[in-house]
Amino acid sequence: MSLLKNKHLLNGIVSLGISVAITVWLADDEDAPWSLTDMALAVAISSFLSGFFTSYFAD
Repeated sequence: MSLLKNKHLLNGIVSLGISVAITVWLADDEDAPWSLTDMALAVAISSFLSGFFTSYFAD
């Protein structure tokens, strides 16, 4: 059971890393009403949960 939880956690972390890296790389922070930190945090939360629960419910 612990191995299964680790797999879901790893999938969430991989999703988080890829999504935040691409967002920060492509973001244009000059004229946006939000900061790059706020945007990266929102993407991090949503991508982690998406990766984690997609893996969880796919089993």
